[in-house]
Amino acid sequence: MRVINVLAVFIPVFLSSCSHTESQERLNFVTSLFTGVEQFENFDRVVDFFPTKELSASPDPLVFKQGKKIDLPLWFEFQGNRIDVKQYLLRTDTSALLILRDGKIVYENYWLTGGKEKNWLSMSVAKSFISALIGIAVDEGFVESIQDAVTDYVPQLRGSSYDGVRIKDILNMSSGASWNENYSDSESDIMRSARILASGGSLDDFSASLEKDFVPGTFNRYNSTDTQVLGMLLRETTGTSVTAYMKKKFWDPIGAQDSGYWILDSEEMEMVYAGFNATARDYAKLGELYRLEGKLNGRQIISGSWVRASLTPDQPHLMPGDNPLSDFPMGYGYQWWIPDASGDFTAIGVYNQFIYVSPKSGMVAVKLSANSVYGLDDEVSTLSELEGVGFFKALAFELRTKRQGR
Repeated sequence: MRVINVLAVFIPVFLSSCSHTESQERLNFVTSLFTGVEQFENFDRVVDFFPTKELSASPDPLVFKQGKKIDLPLWFEFQGNRIDVKQYLLRTDTSALLILRDGKIVYENYWLTGGKEKNWLSMSVAKSFISALIGIAVDEGFVESIQDAVTDYVPQLRGSSYDGVRIKDILNMSSGASWNENYSDSESDIMRSARILASGGSLDDFSASLEKDFVPGTFNRYNSTDTQVLGMLLRETTGTSVTAYMKKKFWDPIGAQDSGYWILDSEEMEMVYAGFNATARDYAKLGELYRLEGKLNGRQIISGSWVRASLTPDQPHLMPGDNPLSDFPMGYGYQWWIPDASGDFTAIGVYNQFIYVSPKSGMVAVKLSANSVYGLDDEVSTLSELEGVGFFKALAFELRTKRQGR
């Protein structure tokens, strides 16, 4: 499901004009994705061979204080089995693991090509950043209401599957837009996107090309183009690029310590559903911002009401568990995954990128990875994400019991 969506991000970029060396690196990277080839030597340097826009570090950086160090649990339980933590981190090609408790760093380690100042490709973790930006745009009045149709603001989508669709349903991955990822079908959405972009098109054009498949707001189907439409909404309502708006209203206020980068398509539109690059500590600031209901670095950056609504599945098709109205066993909010009724929430990207938040434990954890088995099989990919949730729940339990003095 999410595997092919993310691959679609990189197809158009590789086709844009560039030097022969850059073109070859992009081609090698794109064709190696989801084949079992190791990616840890690529995910830390995609900004070297893709066109990007930079968000420079904040002039008022937030430097997390050091807390009392913790040891990782030796094991955690997943599907009735004890999983050795060291082996799990090794097996999933973990490059970074950062754990905050009550806003202080209690664990930080890097492996492979990771590092404190190393940018890492977000994959779909980027979606949760876009949710935050939509919240800010609503707070500022650029978007009057998420009950409005997206085409009230983005006329380019009139006549498409998004015509008349509520912004809320797009935030909830419930737009009703069709999505076919079959590479063997020359008329599938993924193949159409490749042809459109190869002939000089754009992600905007592809977003407008999808057909309607079901009634909006009735089924939770993960579709990365929904997020791309939210990026169009930001651009059209704010009158500036996603990068410029994010820099002023989010990146600077949260106190980003390092530069971040958005990958661009051939028309310099940000690939907002998977193309962000940042350091582990700056990824953690998104989680900490949401743990604190929109307040960080001494200011209220997003309204608390937006944060709470973002993390609350409020319709039957968004509920976690075995849900016939959803294509994944976790619940969904506004571009955030809701594992269960515990209050935890998480951003997830393919190859096992995570920002996991457990408010009851005061925990924010970031795991950046290059899990080489990801994408070889849909079931394996789903299990790897659920296994990651199991790992974070073990961490949260460890912190919670220490906090309670047990």
